[in-house]
Amino acid sequence: MSMEWVQLLSSKRFRDDSPHPAEDGRSEFQKDYDRIVFSRAFRRLQGKTQVHPLPDNDHVHTRLTHSLEVASVGRSLGARAGLKLGQEGKLPENVTAQDLGSILQAACLAHDIGNPPFGHAGEFAIRGWFQQNPEYLKGLSDELERLDLHHFEGNAQGLRVLTQLEGHLFKGGLRPTFATLGTFVKYPWSSGHAALIHKEKFGFFQTEITCMEEIAAELGLIKTGEACWARHPLVFLVEAADDICYAIVDLEDALEVGILGFHEVESILCEGLSDVETTQYAAISPEDTPRRLGYLRGKVVDYLVRQAIDEFFKNESTIMAGKFDDDLLSHCEDKAKNIVTSAKRLAYDKVFQEPRKTEIEIGAYSVIDILLTALCSACMEHREARPSFKSERVFSLLGVNAPRNDDSLYMALIRMTDFVSGSTDKFAVRLSRRLSGFEF
Repeated sequence: MSMEWVQLLSSKRFRDDSPHPAEDGRSEFQKDYDRIVFSRAFRRLQGKTQVHPLPDNDHVHTRLTHSLEVASVGRSLGARAGLKLGQEGKLPENVTAQDLGSILQAACLAHDIGNPPFGHAGEFAIRGWFQQNPEYLKGLSDELERLDLHHFEGNAQGLRVLTQLEGHLFKGGLRPTFATLGTFVKYPWSSGHAALIHKEKFGFFQTEITCMEEIAAELGLIKTGEACWARHPLVFLVEAADDICYAIVDLEDALEVGILGFHEVESILCEGLSDVETTQYAAISPEDTPRRLGYLRGKVVDYLVRQAIDEFFKNESTIMAGKFDDDLLSHCEDKAKNIVTSAKRLAYDKVFQEPRKTEIEIGAYSVIDILLTALCSACMEHREARPSFKSERVFSLLGVNAPRNDDSLYMALIRMTDFVSGSTDKFAVRLSRRLSGFEF
């Protein structure tokens, strides 16, 4: 059994059967990018942590600038993959190499759109709150619902944003093309399957299981278990784009805020230069650090992109059969692997352990605790038809995120996480202080 490109590249829109006349110069996949970039959820990424929470330095990446850079790398990966597939006669008649670039660009742009405030610390804080407050989950009817909340996942929230919360609320969301949605879902399995195979990440909550079933059916994704499918082949290129940017950008930001010295970054990135490029690099003034860093970044990104594309096509048949279960960069030549692993190791050892970052991440737990306690307590009072004045006022803050009267307990709690995960870092801090009475 093998997946087919003619299905995988479907331009049909999720839950949208209305006719879409062709536009000169703008494909359906480019429209996906436009819908995402103009969405409120994407705009809020400018106020969410990439690596350094609440930075004082305006040059440090946020989730928004990171996402734009990943989208740029993804477009290059997609266009190169599309060119080779076209040369081999594997692209459908109505799909071009640039269309693959647009699909990757849109999926990469949205890849962090479901992330909560404070980055991964925010994810762990939401998970920890539900694990430490089991009394709120007593009325759940399904163990999988409990798992969703105990292991809250930004990737699953991202699918919820794209298909439910943005655009047409609970009527298809942004209604992206199926090709873009399939490329977006990095982990096409549920929290239950993730627990079964001892993996931390998953791609959809129980609220979106029918969405995932529709996506898999339209694209012809291979089913590999209960609520589990093989990845869309282009997911591997999204993952590569993210890893390339993470490895390099983490070091660039650490250099910007003074955690790392230039020589530490230079020694890693210089490995990706050819002999000609090394000569060109040597001609740049040693005092001109920004230009030297910019040169290294550009050349290393291009080198890793070429490596990722080579590995994608070396493993194409295994990927199309749904049997490739690794990331592309770990299969590249030793020089490429060394750049990525050395960058990640240096970031872990020196960047992720930086005291200010650690202090703010610890504080994030208190912020999330205050927000979820207030929201979920109000939610329970409303469900028991005994809301206090305080709970009524809390619910008034939720706006469209407020649960409906006929929502199940699980859906009501998911609506609380919608509100918290949609918050920016500063909004979450400010609201938690006001709810605690420390700021008016």
